Amino acid sequence: MKQPTPTILSAGKLPADLLSRLLRQLPTAHPRLLLGPGVGEDAAVIDFPADQLLVAKSDPITFATDAIGYYAVNVCANDLAVTGATPLFYLPTLLLPAQSSNEATTQAIFAQIAGACHGLGIVVAGGHTEITAAVNQPVVAGTLLGQVARSAAITSRGCRPGDQLLLAGEVPIEGASIIARERRAELLALGWDGAEVDAAADYLYRPGISVVQPALAGARAGLVTAMHDPTEGGVVTAIGEMAHAGGVGVVVDLDAIAVNPLAARLCQAFGLDPLGTIASGALLATATPANVPHLLQRWAEIGWAGRVIGQITPAADGYTATRGGQAVPFPTFPVDEITKLWL
Repeated sequence: MKQPTPTILSAGKLPADLLSRLLRQLPTAHPRLLLGPGVGEDAAVIDFPADQLLVAKSDPITFATDAIGYYAVNVCANDLAVTGATPLFYLPTLLLPAQSSNEATTQAIFAQIAGACHGLGIVVAGGHTEITAAVNQPVVAGTLLGQVARSAAITSRGCRPGDQLLLAGEVPIEGASIIARERRAELLALGWDGAEVDAAADYLYRPGISVVQPALAGARAGLVTAMHDPTEGGVVTAIGEMAHAGGVGVVVDLDAIAVNPLAARLCQAFGLDPLGTIASGALLATATPANVPHLLQRWAEIGWAGRVIGQITPAADGYTATRGGQAVPFPTFPVDEITKLWL
C-alpha cells in the first residue's frame, strides 16, 4: 500500500501542539530543575549547590546522520565526564531545513535525544527548535551542564612526568561505525558479509561511543590525574593534545593501543590508519604508577578493558613512539583519516 506523503512543516517555530507532544517524550523531571521546557517558556531555571562547580559544554552536530540526536547528547556527555563532572541538564537547539522537514523526521530526532538522555540519566532543561532556510539538513547544537565537587575537577592538563598513560576500550569504534554506515553497499560489493557490516554499523550503540562510565569511575575514585576523549584525528592526535595541554612530553607504545580487529579491517579496506581515525568510544587517562593497578581493576569491575600504552615525560623529551620495541616517528594526522571516505 502506498504510504501517504509526509506533510512539510512551515518555516518558523514548530506548531505549539506538535512541540507539546514532542516535549512530553523527553526526560524533564528533576528536583533541581525549577523551570523546565514548555511552550511559551524561554529559559531554564536550575538550582546548583554552592560546594559544586558548574561544568558546561557546547557542541554542534552538523553532518547528515540517521542518529544526529544520539550523537549530540553523547559527544557533550563525554566531554563533561572527562572533567569528572556528572552530566545533568541538556539544552538542544534543533535547526530543521525549510521545504523538507516533516513531523516524522522531527519526531525521530526528538526520540534519539530522549533515548540518549534516558540512557545517561540526563534531563532536558530547555532548548530551541526552529524550521529555517539557513540550513539544508538538520543541525543539533546542544549545551550540556553538569557538576563536580570543587575539590574533584579533572583537566586534560593534569598529567605530569612520571604518570603512566592508559587507554580504556578500543579504537576506532566510531570510525568503524561510520565506515560501515557510509560504505555499506561498496563493502557488500567487495564481498563483505552483511551481518559483519551491520555489526560494525551498530558499534555506535554497542559497544557505543559513550565513555561516561569509565571516566566517572576513575574520577570518583581519585585514581586519575588527567583524562581526554579521543575524537577527530584519532587516538594518537588526542594523545598529542593531552601532552600539549599539560606542557609535557610523552612516549607511546603504538603496539599497546587496543585496535578493534573488525575496525582495523574496515580501515584497511579504505586505506585508513586506525590510529588517526575518529575514536569516540575510547578513553585516555593518566595516573600515577601506584594508582594504575587500582584504576585497571576499577575499569574491569564495570566491564571496561584497560591497558597502559605509554608514559608522560618531561617536556624537553618531546613526543616519541615505539613499535616492536624500536623508536619510530610519532604519528601525526593533519586531518582525520575518515575524511578519505569522501575524497
